[in-house]
Amino acid sequence: MGSEGAPSSGGADSDAPPAVELDGVTKRYGDTAAVDDVSLGVREGEFFTLVGPSGCGKTTTLRLIAGFEEPTAGTIRFSGESVAGVPPEDRDVGVVFQNYALFPHMTVGENVGYGLNFADPPAGMSRDERVAELLELVDLPDAADRDPESLSGGQRQRVAMARALAPGPDLLLLDEPMSALDAQLRERLRVQVRKIQSELGITTVYVTHDQEEALAISDRVAVMRDGRPEQIAPPRTVYRKPSSRFVAEFVGDNNVFAGRVVDVEEGAVEGDDVPRIAAVDVGGEILRVDIDDVDIEPGDRRTFCVRPEYLRIGDGESRLRATVESAEFLGETTRVTLDWGGRDLVVRTRDPLSGEVVVGFDTEDAHVIDSDGA
Repeated sequence: MGSEGAPSSGGADSDAPPAVELDGVTKRYGDTAAVDDVSLGVREGEFFTLVGPSGCGKTTTLRLIAGFEEPTAGTIRFSGESVAGVPPEDRDVGVVFQNYALFPHMTVGENVGYGLNFADPPAGMSRDERVAELLELVDLPDAADRDPESLSGGQRQRVAMARALAPGPDLLLLDEPMSALDAQLRERLRVQVRKIQSELGITTVYVTHDQEEALAISDRVAVMRDGRPEQIAPPRTVYRKPSSRFVAEFVGDNNVFAGRVVDVEEGAVEGDDVPRIAAVDVGGEILRVDIDDVDIEPGDRRTFCVRPEYLRIGDGESRLRATVESAEFLGETTRVTLDWGGRDLVVRTRDPLSGEVVVGFDTEDAHVIDSDGA
């Protein structure tokens, strides 16, 4: 499993058990392991996101937590207590699905209050008070008597979230809740989802295939691959310091280089602030990389990455001469694809580029990937 990273903003007592803990959890369908020996913990009040490509095991992991699936091996605990054999309706969990799953024959208010048929409203509230409170929370205060079919996709998803929250669950699970919405609506709704989660302080596990969405709303992110987390860390760490080549290339654009270390420059005095620098031969070019926290010796083969925004035109300690292949105007920036000796590089720039250009980066802008991804 990847590194856990720094504590999240949704911090509880560090000595308390995780709100949700998976300990060696595996789920097999025949000979196929959809979830493979996963161990992780979600902290109380944390917004924790599982992100990854289709088939990586993120939704199966969510279904195991919800109780819709039983693990083949391993243990799932809520606040230190095993939930083995506990059915979904007894796990104190609210679930929001991709397809809304609203009842068309009920009004919005009746949909929100449906879960209260099986549990009393929290804090001694009446049913009507709880429904009104939640519709206010999701910015639909006047929608109680409306037909769900009269609402937009984003509004229906907010109703589904209010319904999941109605009984006051300890845990909220969201399975790709925005994937059916258009891009602008997704951006607006993710802000609302994060605001609601923060206001309630409810522990939340969120599943998405959208890397940008995962980075924008999460306290921590688990990047899933082949049934297990490749890295678990806060969004900035996942983006700036990916633990593997897979994470580096899956989460946003990245330029990945692999080569042989030809020299290591040590600090002048032991313990001083001068970083260790590796000179790496990549396709005949010597590129310099900061390796202050990495054990590297001459002769090693290493892989490192540089984000497109850190490649600068005509500047940098390491420079490459490349040819512009294509450019995509994205509004704030232009995404330019370069051909460097038969390899693609991506740079983001405000000004259009053409022909042959020199791009460069500084040593601290390159990150060595802790894997044999060469």
